[in-house]
Amino acid sequence: MAKPVTLVTFVLPNTLRRWVNDQNEVRVFAVAASDHGIPTLGGALDTLRRTHPSLEERLRDEYGHIRRHIAMFVCGANASRLGGLDCTLPPGAEVYVLPALA
Repeated sequence: MAKPVTLVTFVLPNTLRRWVNDQNEVRVFAVAASDHGIPTLGGALDTLRRTHPSLEERLRDEYGHIRRHIAMFVCGANASRLGGLDCTLPPGAEVYVLPALA
């Protein structure tokens, strides 16, 4: 049996677009960790690391956590309130990446 996969669109602010040839969005596939799992934000970021490593370095720190100055919204809800990297992603999820407000 194959692991579940979903297409995820990362919508980027102007400050991060230079790392992806000035694109305002990047699409990647999030793959579940197991055959019976659900794709997560962490899985989508793992794929982003392989396809756009310079961008992913600006989103996660050396420990793999979302950087404290970055906020991610999954389908309109703050990912930190949905489980952070373990936040499940519905099919066709949009993840808005924003600089965190002080």
